[in-house]
Amino acid sequence: MKLNKFYRKALIPLLAIPLLGLPQAAGAAADSAKAAEEAGQTSEMEIIQEVLNYLDAYNIEGADRELFLENAIRGMVYTLDDPYSDYYTAEELAEFEDSVNQEFVGIGVTLRFTGNKLYITDVLPGSPAGSAGLKKGDIIAKVDGEPVKTGEDILRIQGEENTKVLLGITRGNQNLSLSVKRSHFSLPSVTGSYIPSGRIGYITLSSFSENADKEFAAELDKLRKAGMRSMVLDLRDNLGGYVDSAANIAKYFMKSGTLMYTSGQNGELEAVTISGGQDIGMPVVILTNELTASASEILTGALHDNGIATVVGTQTYGKARIQNVFTLSNGSSLKLTVQRYFTPKREDFNHVGLKPDIEVMNNATAQLITALNKAGARTIELSGNASSLTINGVAFSGYVDTLQSGDKLYVPSRILAALLKGDVAWSASTQKLTVTNAAGSKAGFTIAAKTAKMIDGETYVEIHEFQKKFPDIKWSFKQGTLHLSK
Repeated sequence: MKLNKFYRKALIPLLAIPLLGLPQAAGAAADSAKAAEEAGQTSEMEIIQEVLNYLDAYNIEGADRELFLENAIRGMVYTLDDPYSDYYTAEELAEFEDSVNQEFVGIGVTLRFTGNKLYITDVLPGSPAGSAGLKKGDIIAKVDGEPVKTGEDILRIQGEENTKVLLGITRGNQNLSLSVKRSHFSLPSVTGSYIPSGRIGYITLSSFSENADKEFAAELDKLRKAGMRSMVLDLRDNLGGYVDSAANIAKYFMKSGTLMYTSGQNGELEAVTISGGQDIGMPVVILTNELTASASEILTGALHDNGIATVVGTQTYGKARIQNVFTLSNGSSLKLTVQRYFTPKREDFNHVGLKPDIEVMNNATAQLITALNKAGARTIELSGNASSLTINGVAFSGYVDTLQSGDKLYVPSRILAALLKGDVAWSASTQKLTVTNAAGSKAGFTIAAKTAKMIDGETYVEIHEFQKKFPDIKWSFKQGTLHLSK
C-alpha cells in the first residue's frame, strides 16, 4: 500500500518532518525572508516573556508559571476555530489514547434508562461487572443505597479505579445486592457473529485501535470458515481512531484502488492508494449513523466509492479532517488538524457527512434488519424488549420498545416496515402514517383512529391493526418481550 509515512498512526507523534529543497536562484530571497521571520518570532517570544516576567513580579492571584504557559497554549489552539485541534497534558493524552484503544476504568456495562428503569443492556467481556455476577437485562434499582430515579443516576455508578459501588438489582422476581469494584479493563475493537439464515457474517468495529486491523483479520477468517457468503459491517457509533488501521482493514476488501484523497496547506489533492490487498468476493453492507466518524468515514467512503459496499442507516458525522499529535519538550502534546481528506470520488463531506444508499431513520433495530435483508437473510425472526434483541437466534446489541394501552399494543413502525422490506411515511398535517411493503402495497394508520402513535419523534403502529393489513407478519407478546417474524 502506498502510504506516506505521515499517515502511519495519524494520532501518534510525528517523528520527522521532511526538508523541502529551494531553487538556487531563490536562495538570497529565502535567506532574507528567513531572517525577517526569525526576527518576528524573536519579537513575539520577547512579548510572551515580558508578560510572564510581569506576572511573576506583580501577580497576587497565586497562579503558577506553568499554568500561565498552559493556558496561553490552549488559547492559541482554541483560536483556530477547529473543534478537532487540542492541547493535551501528558495525563490527558494518555486518557485520549486509552479511549481510542478501548482501555477503560469502570464496572463494564452498557446502560439504558427508559420507562423510569435503568437497564443493563450488555455486560462487557472481561469486565468487573461480569465477575461480580451482573447480567444483561438486570435492572439497577439502587446505587449505594439510593434509589435510581433518572438517567443522571448513571453518573453515580462511575468513579475512580479501585473504588466500589453497591448496586441494588432487580432480576425477574429477585432483588439482589451486588458490590462491584471499579477497575481497568480492555475491550476488543472487533466482535462478530455468524447468522446461518443467509450465511451472513456480522462484524462490529467499535474503534480503529492500534490492533483493530489484526482483530478484524482474525474475525474475518473465523467467519469465512463458518461459511460466510455475505457481510454486514457495523460502523455505527465508531468515532474513528488510527488512519493506518482503517487503511489496513480496507486491504481485506479491495486488491487495489484509491482509499482517499488528501490535501494539506497547499490545497493540492494527493491520492492515497491501496495495493497488495485482496478482493472480499462477497456482498458487503455497511451500517452507519450520526456517530460514524473520521476513520470510519474513510473506510465507508472507500468501500462505497469503489463499488464494494452498500451503505444503510443515517448520514455520518462529517469529520473529513486528519489530525497529528506533536510531542512538546515539557511532555505535553498538540493535536492539530493537518490535512483534509476526500472520498475516492473526491467528495468533501466535512460538517456534512456521507449519505447512505438506503436511509433508515430513528431506529437502530430497523437499520439492522434492513442490512440483514440486503445481505441476503432468507427470513427474519426477532425477539426483543427494552434491554435486549435477538434476530434469527443471534444476540445483538439493541432493543425493541413497545407501548401498551389497554388491549392495544404499539410497535415501532420502522421495525415493521423493515420486516416487510418496505418504508414508512408520516404526514404531520393529517397525522397519518403510511406503510409500504416491498410489493408497493400501502396501508394507512392514524392518530385519530388510535391505530398509530407518535412518541419522541418515532411512530408506532397498533400491531393487531397492522397484521390485518399485512397478514404475512406473525407476532406474539409474552412477559414484556415481543416476537416478530416474516
